[in-house]
Amino acid sequence: MRTILITGPGGSGRTTIAAATALAAAREGTRTLVLSADRTDTLGTVLGAKTGPTPTQVTPTLTAWRPDATAGFRDDLAAFQDRASHVLDLLGASRLDPEEVTPLPGAEELTLLRALRDAALSERHELLVVDLPPTPQALALLSLPEELRRYLRRLLPAERQAAAGLRPVLGRLAGIPMPSEWLYETAARWDTELGAVQAVLADRQAVLRLVAEPGPAGTDAVQAASLALALRGLRPDTLVANRVVPEDWPAGLVAQQRKALEEWQESYDVRAVPHLGHDPRGDDDLGALAVPEVNDTTSTVEWPVVDHLAEDGVLVWHIPLPGALRDELDLVRRGDELVVSAGQFRRIVPLPSVLRRCTVAGAALREGELRIRFAPDPDLWPRTP
Repeated sequence: MRTILITGPGGSGRTTIAAATALAAAREGTRTLVLSADRTDTLGTVLGAKTGPTPTQVTPTLTAWRPDATAGFRDDLAAFQDRASHVLDLLGASRLDPEEVTPLPGAEELTLLRALRDAALSERHELLVVDLPPTPQALALLSLPEELRRYLRRLLPAERQAAAGLRPVLGRLAGIPMPSEWLYETAARWDTELGAVQAVLADRQAVLRLVAEPGPAGTDAVQAASLALALRGLRPDTLVANRVVPEDWPAGLVAQQRKALEEWQESYDVRAVPHLGHDPRGDDDLGALAVPEVNDTTSTVEWPVVDHLAEDGVLVWHIPLPGALRDELDLVRRGDELVVSAGQFRRIVPLPSVLRRCTVAGAALREGELRIRFAPDPDLWPRTP
């Protein structure tokens, strides 16, 4: 299944572009699902069909779905309380009733990720179009599976489960209760679910598209988003320039948009979508937008390790970071991980296996690419006879 993730700064019209993209594919006969996490039914307003927690059949080949974060959160909390009942009783805690539960911050993101996973695994559709939240929240959402899996592995390492039979004995010796089996089972289940979501997002069949209105604010937002995505090994397959005005509109606005478009075309595959003069509503308006078609590109960017051992005695890890500034870059190695900070964005990445037996010998930022040099550690590197 092909997946198109669509995001952009708030007010850029990303939901409209997502709806138009899904509708155009459905008209070609592709079984399409458009997915949104908005609390309000913006997607339904654009499509002209009410959407909600139950998938809605908009056309014979187009389905729209807006999962309910509240219901999902209540179900998760009820299941947790059931599994942790003995711990809650030990603490004298009273249970929460479903009627008094409201979703915590982040519940919408988790609900959307779960729906994304379920839609990908169902194999009922050929194309999945995801209306992501505005760019800052979307970037956090894309990072969530990887970060949560890392936290789980640090807090509840899988190797500790091998000592399951010893925990009651250790608890008696230490005089304190040891983590019960359900905790590790829950962590393993979460890790499996997060891994499935991470696989969908990392699939080369999944692409990410940015939507922005050409102008100073849009240019700044695109630059920041591109750097954040690059830090995650992603690049937009298409930059949708939305609401491009005709030449007979006010000259100042036309010139401002043309300048932004020229800058974007130097670095991105830019597709201009015209301003209709009103907010698009319904099939006819969405069809007039001429959004980019589904293509065979990928948003995945490789981070290759290049062997320079014969010439310079080092291995060089190439990490594309377009738009990064030298003074805002920071690198910290922690064991087999590397903490990379670029401006306000940060990511902890595992080192490729070959680099774990090396020491960092330096780094440089050249032509929008971070190049980190690693020298083999004599105590760990295989010796040549």
